[in-house]
Amino acid sequence: VELIKKDIDFKGVNVWVLGASIVVASIGLNVNSAAVVIGAMLISPLMGPIVGLGLSIGINDFKMLVRSLKSLGTAVLVSILISAIYFMLTPFGEVQSELIARTEPHLLDVLVALFSGGALIVAKSQKGTVSSAIFGVAIATALMPPLCTAGYGLAVGDFSFFWGALYLFTINTTFIALSTFIVLKVLRFPMLKYADSKRRKGIAQAVTFFAVIAMIPAILAFLTLIKK
Repeated sequence: VELIKKDIDFKGVNVWVLGASIVVASIGLNVNSAAVVIGAMLISPLMGPIVGLGLSIGINDFKMLVRSLKSLGTAVLVSILISAIYFMLTPFGEVQSELIARTEPHLLDVLVALFSGGALIVAKSQKGTVSSAIFGVAIATALMPPLCTAGYGLAVGDFSFFWGALYLFTINTTFIALSTFIVLKVLRFPMLKYADSKRRKGIAQAVTFFAVIAMIPAILAFLTLIKK
């Protein structure tokens, strides 16, 4: 719990790391380099507040929930704005396959986020965290590239890119947090002493509702993909 709490806020070193990952991801998408994009995924500290969301709901820590939402919201806004500025300034304006790959999420992306998030929280719950699991989840769920793709969509005025990429990021965020919540329940992490059962039930219902709503377009996209 303490390790996850430490990674929630963007301050000090995390601010610089976030900025670097935004620029690296934007360049990788711009020049169509999978290696550079993967590097940005590994550098990005976005996983901290997302796992914090799942943890805060799982142990009923409302203050941590607010902290996680603030950090994540700030990071998303900054990532989109900085990447949009980059794509406005770059002389290489062609649409690349690395950009296109982040604009059409479907049901399989939901499954990747769900199982990756589960692997991450199980690894973090052990003494001597399994670092390979953390790196693998960072690559599998690709949090920074979709935000930079949304920045590209904003920069060129292509809102199909903007909303598609933002939806992929939303799927990844929602289902990593959801799987964190589920694993914590299975592992029976202790609730905070002031836990209010009514509030706890309300938050759990809200999370479930949001997850179902987030999944509907992904299922429709998946069915379209099967028909193709």
